Amino acid sequence: MRISVSSDMDEPVARSLVAALRERGHEVRPHGALRAGDDPQWAVCSEAAAREVADGTADQAVVCCWTGTGASIAANKVPGVRAALCTDAYTADGARRWNDANVLALSLRLTSQPLLTEILDAWFAGEPSADVEDRQNIDRVRLLDHGKTRL
Repeated sequence: MRISVSSDMDEPVARSLVAALRERGHEVRPHGALRAGDDPQWAVCSEAAAREVADGTADQAVVCCWTGTGASIAANKVPGVRAALCTDAYTADGARRWNDANVLALSLRLTSQPLLTEILDAWFAGEPSADVEDRQNIDRVRLLDHGKTRL
């Protein structure tokens, strides 16, 4: 899987994230502080990673900043992106299952190495729900991407 990864700071957890994704066999596309010469501002690098998901050059993305909040906000401004700020494995599983999230947002401050592993395990094990109500909610979010609230 091609995964875009952005971070506004070159922190140990961001480097661990890149290494963990590569160890899992994913092709990592770094942005921000993770790529020399890139703009490391959280809004800029999170948007860049999210745009790769929206345009199909990446299958998913992981965006990081100190709290994870700014990175998730910036990513969610890109139509077609459903970014979820996950601070535990249960939230990561639910984000994939009920929200069909395609971008994982992480806090560089809160995410320890063991927690990172748990979150990634849950994220990659999770699959979008086939439940009719869950699919209807995702369809509604897609409409919102285009400024609509009705078909």
